[in-house]
Amino acid sequence: MANEQDKVCVEDGHKSIEPFEVIRCYEGKCGEYGHDLIGEEPLAIRIDGQPYATIMRTPGEETFHAAGFCLAEGIVDDLNDFSTIGYCKDMDANVIEIRLTSERHKIVERILEKKNLMSVSSCGICGREMIEEALGFLSPVPDNMRIGLDDAVKQIEGLHDRQELHRKTWGSHAAMLLDVRMEPLSVSEDVGRHNALDKAIGRLFMTGKLKDARICVLSSRISYEMIVKANRARIPVILSASRPTALAVKLGRTFGMTLACTARKSELVIFSGEERIEKT
Repeated sequence: MANEQDKVCVEDGHKSIEPFEVIRCYEGKCGEYGHDLIGEEPLAIRIDGQPYATIMRTPGEETFHAAGFCLAEGIVDDLNDFSTIGYCKDMDANVIEIRLTSERHKIVERILEKKNLMSVSSCGICGREMIEEALGFLSPVPDNMRIGLDDAVKQIEGLHDRQELHRKTWGSHAAMLLDVRMEPLSVSEDVGRHNALDKAIGRLFMTGKLKDARICVLSSRISYEMIVKANRARIPVILSASRPTALAVKLGRTFGMTLACTARKSELVIFSGEERIEKT
């Protein structure tokens, strides 16, 4: 096996924090300010020459990330199960190439064949290409939705009151979908925030009511995956109790979606689609 020092990755300039210009509204007054957001990019994990998974994450510590992921997945039990682990040659930090020992590969062959979450064409594929491929089925959302500033804050702050599972466990995320009158259509909780939104959308999808959903309220941050799910459900407004990632804001602006979250009491930070927020 290669020297274990080879497993330690070095920061290569990928942005874990990105600056944005946003609009902050407090006590009826709004202004433009600089705001730092946590970065989000895809990490493709390839095992023995084949794509295994693509994970959205904050850049940094990619080799450690991939190693911990493989341990959790049952692909390795010991560090020596790796033959090599690291970046593809002449490639950025968005692709990790893993080689298992021949003995370990035989043991986990069934796992490798079964768990292939997202195919990529080659080790040389870049993060931007992965994003563009994944977002090829998205499109701008309708613009016929308006929500008052105070109402937006009220819906975010009121979500906690609807989190029965959270009150019992303090360990769940929640997603709530509202109609144009801000009446709740669906509320779901789950240990995973992506799962909570899938459940809330799925319930309306299965009952033929998804077309009525106009606002999505989340208990946690707005990430790339949440943008994709809301866009596919044709929901134009996403409100959250936590900050969005940089990539989420970029996508929100690209597809004409409104992203906003609370900060201090009664304060709303608008990252995109500010035309849907009525400020007076």
